[in-house]
Amino acid sequence: MNLAEHYNQLYKTAAEAILSGKYNLDSHIKDSSDSRFGITLLARPSKKVNAEIQQFLNHLKAVEPAQYYYPNSDIHITVLSIISCYQGFNLDKIAVEEYIKTVQQSIIDLDEITIEFRGVTASNSAIMIQGFPSDESLTALRNKLRENFKNTALEQSIDSRYSISTAHSTVMRFTEKLVNPEKLIEVTEKFRDYNFGIFKVEKLELVFNDWYQREKNTIHLKDFDV
Repeated sequence: MNLAEHYNQLYKTAAEAILSGKYNLDSHIKDSSDSRFGITLLARPSKKVNAEIQQFLNHLKAVEPAQYYYPNSDIHITVLSIISCYQGFNLDKIAVEEYIKTVQQSIIDLDEITIEFRGVTASNSAIMIQGFPSDESLTALRNKLRENFKNTALEQSIDSRYSISTAHSTVMRFTEKLVNPEKLIEVTEKFRDYNFGIFKVEKLELVFNDWYQREKNTIHLKDFDV
């Protein structure tokens, strides 16, 4: 996949939807009874990159203060969604140690993963930072994880929603009617090619998480130094 082309097409489609009022609002973020949980292997950007992201979010907040903005603690890249969030899932349903063991098998001889966060893209319900891996190491890790999990009898729903191939990070979600969609697009246009920085993935985190990866609802199952 050509990531730049993919992000560009996403942005073009989303910008048209936002400006024409055909965007979607996320009604679940404020729902305290939302019981969608799953298991994810993720990576996080560096503190320096997060600081750059928050500067961008400050510009968005100035024109759309009522929307949902990710704090640094929740910003992440999904390496692989092992069990996609669904209602009623809890840790009692799985043997956590077996999941840890399978991830450990998958990161043997793992090459260094470096990601550049450059520019922003969007969907019809969110704003995202564009991530560009420096080589194929992230793809290789995902493929190894897919292979190893599918060779077990463990519950998993890898690629059931879609086959992940990007390295983006969602940083804002639409929860209220947009006050000024034109200004929102004006801000995103200014950051379309902004360099948020390059970071090396220092560790991978296996977590039990809600749909939004909110820290308050996350249980860390295992950190893997890489």
